[in-house]
Amino acid sequence: MSEGPLRLSLDVSAVPSRPGGAGYYTIELARALCTHPAVDLTLVARRDDSARWRALASDRARVVAAVPGARPARLAFEQVGFPALLRRLDVQVHHGPHYTMPLRAPVPCVVTVHDCTFFDHPEWHQRTKAVFFRRAIRRAAEKAAVIVCVSEVTAQRLHACCTVRGPVTVIPHGVDHVRFTPDEPAPGADDAQLGALGLRRDSRLVVFIGTHEPRKGVASLIEAFDRVADAVPEAVLVLGGQPGWGLEEAARALHAARHADRIVRTGYLLDAAVPALLRRAAVVAYPAIEEGFGLPALEALACGAPLVTTEGTAMAEVSRGAARLVPPGDAAALAAALAAALGEGPDSPAARERRLLGLALAAEHTWDASAERHVQAFNVALAGRR
Repeated sequence: MSEGPLRLSLDVSAVPSRPGGAGYYTIELARALCTHPAVDLTLVARRDDSARWRALASDRARVVAAVPGARPARLAFEQVGFPALLRRLDVQVHHGPHYTMPLRAPVPCVVTVHDCTFFDHPEWHQRTKAVFFRRAIRRAAEKAAVIVCVSEVTAQRLHACCTVRGPVTVIPHGVDHVRFTPDEPAPGADDAQLGALGLRRDSRLVVFIGTHEPRKGVASLIEAFDRVADAVPEAVLVLGGQPGWGLEEAARALHAARHADRIVRTGYLLDAAVPALLRRAAVVAYPAIEEGFGLPALEALACGAPLVTTEGTAMAEVSRGAARLVPPGDAAALAAALAAALGEGPDSPAARERRLLGLALAAEHTWDASAERHVQAFNVALAGRR
């Protein structure tokens, strides 16, 4: 252990203005580390993105806006500029929360690996990104003082795909239990959020929230919903979240759907709209073929929502019996699970049991607890400095 607070730098330069899963992880981890008594935190941000991090840090952490804004320049800076920057910052440990690290860093580095789909399914990514991140993960596996994996599934795949030299620790995400709760923040607040999205109060919502990309299983969800829509005329499929890339398959499924008029695409959702949708969902469906952690599934459980997700994935790992599970990519099985969830009353014994289990599982996950385990990993890195 170090004397006094651990002087830590956290690279927040890869977080986009509209963050997805890994970006959200970085934001919440930074927020929790800002108030950790054993950490003296420095956030290293893009030059064009300092205001967001200064607002988050307040006076509890230092913000250094030194990284170029353009992605190619940012990646080059990590290898060329970051080592000298870390010397000037006088930190003891550096954390790269998004697969990468400066290879010539003067201090031990901790790197978070969210998933190994760049190895297992390169077709799910833009080709240049798949090539870059395979190389970056291999280098991190060899050079990092500690690797953080967000689930056991990810840790197992990392060992299968790479030669890992340092210790690997599995640290789950937390849940924002202020936002994600079974109770709406004020009477009528959820109705207002759903009304702003054009959704009726009497609709039975099948909800998906996430970036639309091939691995999320959006096409199979559209097909599955179309199979059950005749039997449940008040059902509406809500596809929340921003479009990513590789949308052709989902577009074809939408074009072929007989009930496309009952499919609502919201685009990027404001923070308050996400828990409102989860609370009002008749069923939340996350049929992703693979996820590193699957935080949206845990957030759905924290809201008391019935959940359908895919077996053999990190989402099945985190839901531990609180969700209906279907094989990845199986639209027929997904349709059967949606039909069962829509046909089961919320007061049935089985539904109540899954809901209570889901709430209990979600309660185990907090960002403060996640940050505490990260601090343990940072101290391991410092103690084992090469």
